[in-house]
Amino acid sequence: MAFNYKNIDLPIVASVKEIQSNFENQNTQIVNAPPGAGKSTLLPLAFLGQPWLNGKKILMLEPRRLAARTVATRMAELLGEKTGQTVGYRIRFENKVSDQTQIEVLTEGILTRMIHSDNSLEGVGLVIFDEFHERSIHADVALALCREAQQILRPDLKILIMSATLDMPQLTSLLQCPVVKSEGRQYPVEVKYTGDTDMMMLPELTARIIMQATKENEGDALVFFPGQGEIRKCEEILRGKLKGFAIHPLYGQLPHGKQMAAIMPDKNGKRKVVLATSIAETSLTIEGIKIVVDTGYGRTSKFDPKSGLSRLHTIQISKDSADQRAGRAGRLSAGACYRMWSKATQDRLDLHGSPEILEVDLSSLALDLAKWGIMDPNQLTWLTPPPPSTMKRAMDSLHELHALNNGKITPHGEQMHSLPCHPRIAHMLIEAKAQELLHLATDIAALIEERDPLGPEAGIDINERIIVLRRLRDENRLSRKFSRIEKIADSYRKLFHLNEIDNSPIDPYETGLLLAQAYPERIAFARPGNNAQFKLSNGKIAMAGHRDDLAHESWLAIAHLDDREGMGKIFMASPLNPKDLAPMVKSLEVIKWDTRDGGLIANKELRIGSIVLQSVPLPDPDIEHLEQAIYDAIKSEGQHLLNWDEEVTQWQNRILSLKKWHPQGQWPDVSQTYLLASNEEWLKPYLSQIKRPEDLKKINLKEVLHHHLPFDQQAEMEKLAPQKIEVPTGSHIKIQYFSDGAQPVLAVRLQEVFGLLKTPKVNADKTPLLMHLLSPGFKPVQVTSDLKSFWNNAYFEVRKELKRRYPKHAWPENPLEATAVRGVDRSKNKKT
Repeated sequence: MAFNYKNIDLPIVASVKEIQSNFENQNTQIVNAPPGAGKSTLLPLAFLGQPWLNGKKILMLEPRRLAARTVATRMAELLGEKTGQTVGYRIRFENKVSDQTQIEVLTEGILTRMIHSDNSLEGVGLVIFDEFHERSIHADVALALCREAQQILRPDLKILIMSATLDMPQLTSLLQCPVVKSEGRQYPVEVKYTGDTDMMMLPELTARIIMQATKENEGDALVFFPGQGEIRKCEEILRGKLKGFAIHPLYGQLPHGKQMAAIMPDKNGKRKVVLATSIAETSLTIEGIKIVVDTGYGRTSKFDPKSGLSRLHTIQISKDSADQRAGRAGRLSAGACYRMWSKATQDRLDLHGSPEILEVDLSSLALDLAKWGIMDPNQLTWLTPPPPSTMKRAMDSLHELHALNNGKITPHGEQMHSLPCHPRIAHMLIEAKAQELLHLATDIAALIEERDPLGPEAGIDINERIIVLRRLRDENRLSRKFSRIEKIADSYRKLFHLNEIDNSPIDPYETGLLLAQAYPERIAFARPGNNAQFKLSNGKIAMAGHRDDLAHESWLAIAHLDDREGMGKIFMASPLNPKDLAPMVKSLEVIKWDTRDGGLIANKELRIGSIVLQSVPLPDPDIEHLEQAIYDAIKSEGQHLLNWDEEVTQWQNRILSLKKWHPQGQWPDVSQTYLLASNEEWLKPYLSQIKRPEDLKKINLKEVLHHHLPFDQQAEMEKLAPQKIEVPTGSHIKIQYFSDGAQPVLAVRLQEVFGLLKTPKVNADKTPLLMHLLSPGFKPVQVTSDLKSFWNNAYFEVRKELKRRYPKHAWPENPLEATAVRGVDRSKNKKT
């Protein structure tokens, strides 16, 4: 089937022939086209019937569910068909496809699962990545896997990457493929900067700008907010002040019917104000928009691999995102964009947003790669590689959930991967099935995945939400929020072939057990004496509200929390019966160094993660383990545990100076960072009697380090970078060296160098000392690298000034011939 695209008035039409012909000789290309060019709806249709497709399907990936539905519906309309015939879509828990479907529009995670089911994508001829600039983790993973399939199994598989804004040099360098640029049809947009905005007053200030913008311009308005909370507050303000307008929120959690109402023209012909998140930046075409109001903010979840917690961050958008948003005002005619920041702030914005792969939990990615048989992510070609620390955390988590064993996927992991959810939820569902708690687990899974339907005022007990869900479901009067949760719970029930609905009373301890299985590192024990504070099994601390019903529980299993100012805040949890945790209790021999508790500790402990249930002294700890505990402590705390006095610092600086002066030599790195990291190499002989922090302080660090040097280097060091130098009085004065090899300093009283004609040097007479000449009171009076010039010139001004202040000291008229003295010259024949 071929589609006649030539009569359609869209800018991308001019580029179709070039794109089609590129695929005759290339298997990958990039299309760069601005919003409104028609790339998302027209190009897939234009590929139908192309000979290089060889009758195979086209898959197109969209980053959001709403875009996937909308784009598929629009293409079907262009064909005069219903969705699910030639063009269909697949999103999580929903699809409209049939045997005759040739173009499938997918959300990105669906493609990854399709690749796992069929590594070679045998029935697929073309994969299109739409709006790739958003750099979602699913798009990055899917591209890496498609490239792998293309290079190994399917060189005929075509890949097309499309976006309005792309980091073109990086992408083209990676893919080594042609780029087709479509200019599109963008009407002029007048950009107005309203000045920087107080985030605390964002809904109120935005409402004011919206009212101004709708008075100054014709057409509908699209307003970008960071999140749902700000949208709802602004909507409430506008409904009281902006009469005669249809006001529509638009965000991902909104029911599909209300999303479509925001996109389509108003049925009563009213002007519209659409209050949206970044969901409206890209593929969606919203009819009638001539005004954009941009708050300049977005919201993203960032994962901290150290704490194991994710936190929502409100961030300033990047320049390319700001351009995308402004462009929405110029799709139909000339428009206006009101940017709620200053021109100076605009100049400081980042060019591109941060790829999601750098910010999020990588557990699903790690399981995907294990399913693919990839133990090292570097085997794949990444536009942005996953961070090693976050990847390690994800792998550790999957091992704890028994999904992996020595990096390889287990049968349990295979089961987890087959479920369309996060690995933790999958693990909980599988375990619940074995424990005959599957109905409860499906309700818990749905509640965890969606926004809290009751809000923080209902407290943190997840069981309260389950009770309300079951009561409303039993009475057949589910509210909008609970309807969405029930839809997901029902999808899980169908996956496990549960034909009945269970609305019976629940045991909260069973909920706690299931949550503990999903989040074993979030099993929490009440801290003694700290009301409402709990220690998690991962070692972190989290708190509930002091008045919360669960604040006085001894044990909790936590479903939702985040990381705030060093302490997690609990949003949803369940009480937990510690007897249910018996399979998770481990007996460990713990040998560690704890400075606060006095040093070396060797105990036998019963633990759940970091929660210690019982601890008794270990009678005969292994010596090597004790030493290793000290090595580890010094690596992390050695700058405080060891005595890094000035003698040690100067010894280090002497060698580091020689390392700079003689880069071809074999002088070792003796920086504190390196010495702490390698302390096992040089400190081992001195640890046999170390038990307490004060024992470490007694170690003569300079002597230990110096004797670790080879004997010939010790001698060479004393020769080239001596610790002291002799001056004419016979005194041996310390030289001050610097770690960067800067000119060493000799600080000496002026009277002690009378008669010294040349500036002293070190480093085999190659490096002159910087002389700090001191008064009799040890105050600097002159800094010079040319002692002879000082005697001949500046000395006489110095003499005049200091002779009045120190009359008992020698101030000869000819310092070059005078005898150097250490203190007051008591000679009766002293000449002045």
